[in-house]
Amino acid sequence: MNRPAERLLFLARHGETEWNRAGRWQGQTDIPLSEAGRAQARAMAACLVGRGVVDVHASDLRRAIETAEIVAGALGIAPAKRDARLRERGFGCFEGLTREECAERHAEAWARYLADRRSTPPGGEPQVEVAARIVEALTEIARAPRASGEATLIVSHGGTIRTFIHAVTGTAPPPLENGALFLVRWTHDHFTSITRVE
Repeated sequence: MNRPAERLLFLARHGETEWNRAGRWQGQTDIPLSEAGRAQARAMAACLVGRGVVDVHASDLRRAIETAEIVAGALGIAPAKRDARLRERGFGCFEGLTREECAERHAEAWARYLADRRSTPPGGEPQVEVAARIVEALTEIARAPRASGEATLIVSHGGTIRTFIHAVTGTAPPPLENGALFLVRWTHDHFTSITRVE
């Protein structure tokens, strides 16, 4: 199968969890979808009907896997391929806490993070490592053989997707809502555009 000049990737944030609703930092803590999150995944699937999606890749965290499986089932395609490189950034001591609890329990680390979101919370993952792994994963997926007109869905996490967009465009979008969806174009062996799918 020849590699087409252009590849289309749909990049999505997983559906909502109870921790999302409560404003708790999840990071790499493995939290399942809520019922609202499952409904968001079904809405995502409906949005993707007729867009040529033939395979799905997902972070290996449950909220991403479950989102991907709901979409794959609705589209009638194979179950998602799991990839730890698509995980959320590890936020160390902030995980499981609200913003207020972070400020109370880890005041110095929280102040550093608010001043520079690239700073690494104690026990967390450096931002540069997140950027390296997500760009590597999406580049590998984009380079895989695919027929013209076929697209791939990648289900990841808000912080990781924002890191990817910043790495490619130089500008980070604002925080993403659950179920946010982007179209990423890969042309002549590099990422050429990232646009929001409404």
